[in-house]
Amino acid sequence: MAKTIPDPSEETLVRTEGSPDLGMTPGLAHAQRLSEMAGQTMRMNGCSASSHAALFADVDVVTAYPIRPYTAIMMNIAQFIADGLLDAEYIHADGEHSQLSAALGAASAGARVFTGSSGVGVTYAYEMYSPISGARIPVQMAIADRTLDPPGDFGSEHTDALCTRDMGWLLGWACTPQEVFDKHLLGFAIGEDPRCLLPQMICQDGYFVSHISGEVQLPTMEQMDTFLPPYKHPFALDPRKPVSHGPQIHPQQGPPLQLERARSMEAAIPIIREKTDEFAKVFGREYPHFVESYMLEDAEIVFVIQGAHSVTCMSAVKRARERGIKAGMARLLWIRPFPTEDLQQALGTAKVVGIVETNLCMGGASLAGALTLDVTTALYQAQNRPLVTSFMAGLGGETIPLEEFAWMVDKLEAAKENGHIEKAAHWVGFEE
Repeated sequence: MAKTIPDPSEETLVRTEGSPDLGMTPGLAHAQRLSEMAGQTMRMNGCSASSHAALFADVDVVTAYPIRPYTAIMMNIAQFIADGLLDAEYIHADGEHSQLSAALGAASAGARVFTGSSGVGVTYAYEMYSPISGARIPVQMAIADRTLDPPGDFGSEHTDALCTRDMGWLLGWACTPQEVFDKHLLGFAIGEDPRCLLPQMICQDGYFVSHISGEVQLPTMEQMDTFLPPYKHPFALDPRKPVSHGPQIHPQQGPPLQLERARSMEAAIPIIREKTDEFAKVFGREYPHFVESYMLEDAEIVFVIQGAHSVTCMSAVKRARERGIKAGMARLLWIRPFPTEDLQQALGTAKVVGIVETNLCMGGASLAGALTLDVTTALYQAQNRPLVTSFMAGLGGETIPLEEFAWMVDKLEAAKENGHIEKAAHWVGFEE
């Protein structure tokens, strides 16, 4: 059985006994320390899981700018570099726009690049997201979600990352530290595939995942070599082999470029399936391709959800089953590309669907969140078209307690019995 060892918190990042000899070359120190850590089980929070994923992926360039709750990711990586454990260029930018600009430049030259942000930091860099995906540069960005201003709270709200959902980035959520670690590796493998070449946002709920610990099984170096070999961009900028590429080379490329980028997102769907299956074979941990199903075999009322609140949701579903209510849950693992067919199949027996929206999409068709727009569109063409309502919950970074999920269960069950929904969107905690 793998040995369980503690992971130092971001508050106590100090050089420990057994740190590499400072006289060693970075490459040797990197190999020695990783070989000691590889294959072990460590207890760490989501931020630490992200930083360890960047370490094991052997990233070349890290671009950083602090904003909580993601900051601890970059603190850990800085310590890895200071200790000689990771040989990477660390760029402390003067803001998020510069941070993403530097990431674009480094990745265009062929580097495996890791960056990240939270909340308003994500939106401050907004101008850069389309050029990065348009240039087909697979930068990876860690997002520890927090609500935008106002109220700018520390806890999780998914509005920050979902603001970028149409910028051509792969976009997915993890709900445990282990899944955070694994999803970073998956993101690199998918986005760097020559058939895809798209940047990735690997998201985790601020506080609920970023600062709450769980056990993480670290891979062996043999597993890493098999699943994620060193990255080679097929058309990296190199003065010895001049090439021209980018999102705007000449005006005539406008529509074809957009079509190419759209087709790359479509092509990502089978690549995600392929890489997820390959991950299971290499690491022994299986994930659904796009939708995690919980008690959906005969479910008549179903929650559609993403992120860490799904843990509480599963408990609510189990309690509903004990009451004789055929409840279930479908957790979305990827939002872009959106898993239309997978969701249709998962909700095949549903009579009423409740979408838990931990984000704001003010003025949208359903007056709810961004997920509702995609979920209802996906279900419109389904053979079994259930009733759909939305639950605005966890906004401002609040928790969604079990009692609130129980309230949602009652609303869904009433809609099933009545044959119609009460309203398109409920604000949980503010209604009777």
